[in-house]
Parts: sequence; C-alpha cells; structure tokens
Amino acid sequence: MIVVDSNVLVYLYLPSELARHAEQLLGIDPEWVAPGLWRSEMRNVLAMYMRQKAITLEQAYRIQTAAETLLADREFDVPSYEVLRLVSQSPCSAYDCEFVALAKTLRTKLVTADQKVLKAFPETAVSLAAAIA
Repeated sequence: MIVVDSNVLVYLYLPSELARHAEQLLGIDPEWVAPGLWRSEMRNVLAMYMRQKAITLEQAYRIQTAAETLLADREFDVPSYEVLRLVSQSPCSAYDCEFVALAKTLRTKLVTADQKVLKAFPETAVSLAAAIA
C-alpha cells in the first residue's frame, strides 16, 4: 500500500512524460490510497485541461470516474492537528501535508512528483522515479 499524490493520479490518466512511470507504479503496487482531497485536486486539473480544450467534458468525467473507481474504499480523512503540525514544520501547503499526514498515519510512503514535499519530508515522501526503480 502506498499513498499517491494527486499528481501521480494525473500522470496515470492524462498524457505526460511521466504517464509510463505512473502505469509502472500501479503494476508494482496497485493498492493506492489518498486523502479525500485528491478528488478536488483532480477535478481542478481536469477543469484546466477542459478550459485549454485539451479534453472534453465527457472525457474529463470518464477520467474522474476511472480514478474514483481506482481509489474506491481507499480514501481517508486526515486529522487536522497532524496536518497543521506538518504545516508548522515545513514550507508545504496544508493540501500537500494532508498526503504526508496520511502516509505517516498509515506508516507507508507517499509517492509524489512535488519537489517541495520531497525536500521537506524525505523520510516519508519518495519520487515517482525512485518508487519504480
């Protein structure tokens, strides 16, 4: 089981240089978990792609539905105190710290492409490239 950052989910479902890495990660460890926040972050990325006319509303909805299916029954609430504690100790946003807090709570790794998170939490966060190496 691993906590995946929203950016890893985006790479899995939208064309990018890291799509292949996300697919490999899913093959290595298919038990992905995330805080409930991932849904809004994914929707926000899909909204951006729709506004840029890169995908249609129907495509965005299919992608969101596929991601929700992947993470069905694997979404968690994160204690606010833990998130705020991590915020107080780092330059990371509360959004980012939700993913870190979940990984710490579940005693597992957070896979992310976010350099700020990787630098602030090297004991918990691992890069997508390192996770598949």
